[in-house]
Amino acid sequence: MISALRTLCATLLLTATLGAAEPAGPQAAPAPAAELSVGDAIVLGVVEGVTEFLPISSTGHLIIANRVLGLESEAQLKDKDGQPLWHKRPTEANPDGEPLTLKLAADTYAVVIQVGAIAAVLFLYAQQLFLMVGGLFGRSSAGLRLLRNVALAFLPVVVFGLLLHDLIDQYLFSVWAVIVALVAGAILMLWAERWREARIGVGRAKGDAADLPPRNALLIGLGQCLALWPGTSRSMVTIVGGYLAGLSPAKAAEFSFLVGLPTLGGAALYKGVKSGPAMIEVFGWSNVLLGAGVASISALIAVKFLVHIISRYGLAFFAYYRLALALILTIVYLL
Repeated sequence: MISALRTLCATLLLTATLGAAEPAGPQAAPAPAAELSVGDAIVLGVVEGVTEFLPISSTGHLIIANRVLGLESEAQLKDKDGQPLWHKRPTEANPDGEPLTLKLAADTYAVVIQVGAIAAVLFLYAQQLFLMVGGLFGRSSAGLRLLRNVALAFLPVVVFGLLLHDLIDQYLFSVWAVIVALVAGAILMLWAERWREARIGVGRAKGDAADLPPRNALLIGLGQCLALWPGTSRSMVTIVGGYLAGLSPAKAAEFSFLVGLPTLGGAALYKGVKSGPAMIEVFGWSNVLLGAGVASISALIAVKFLVHIISRYGLAFFAYYRLALALILTIVYLL
């Protein structure tokens, strides 16, 4: 653990140095089209890393962070010569095109730096990952069952995410949609916690994710599709699904982390391919690397915190936090 943290810290220092350095020479990369300071990159990395695996909605927190940092502008950016920049240039089929804006770049940035949070889980749960690899090669029946269940829980969100991605971006990426999801999720969590506590001592919450029947793993995956609604929280939905499937809080959280690896990795890859070049054009490379590094360290701490809290107190702590966040968002956007 210590050596990994030292490596991550060294990466942060290196990328911070790169971000502060002025490009020189005729082969230097073009200057970013908009300003993203080292401080902004660190703030966004912390927000992403801390909130991605906690059941409190990373989207809701990133909305607040982007507003505070002034990254919500939808005005079209221009290059150094004053020419407008495009994410998608106008065509006959789409004469208006898609302007390159600060908001588009910031939204892409938040998804791409998820790779840092993914790296943290890969490190913390390497044993389970090796177990699944062993299962794939016929060396572990438990590993094969765990791999099967992760795949079944991941499959539905891939299908529905690809089918509904554009509709979600168009109709559900609003502050009020996030607020509704935060409140609804908090109510669901409080209900699930009471449901679990009522069944303690009667043979519930003693299983392992590898022992889940395939049907239950698939149902958790279908439930994860609810998290396509911004503000719901993928982590929250999968943990509640784990509760209902009979897993203990710690085991439900662990399964949520493992299912999150392909889910978040797929989202980062999709967004990176679709809008990554535009994001780099706006912000440059160094702060993207810095944000991912900070997200990795933050996620390491957050995952340990979640397992500790949920093992001792369940989901109620995070449910009340979600209600407080919904109230803050409501006040901020009514002002």
